[in-house]
Amino acid sequence: MAVIYHCRHCKHEIGRIEQQVIDTEMLGFEQLSPKEKEEMIHYLDNGDIEVLTICENCEETLGRYPHYHELDFFIQ
Repeated sequence: MAVIYHCRHCKHEIGRIEQQVIDTEMLGFEQLSPKEKEEMIHYLDNGDIEVLTICENCEETLGRYPHYHELDFFIQ
């Protein structure tokens, strides 16, 4: 089982945690609201967990172009 972090904008894999048992409380999932969990955390058929977050490049781009926050996807 793995927890895989992907950028929600460019889909780049940011990181991966490979563990047999993963304590989601240690990852801070309980600090997310139910809506945030629904938007950010996806349980894959193979048992992996995909977490959508933001990479440094996309975060920098959003900082330079704040109106991009209005878009679901700003990278074509």
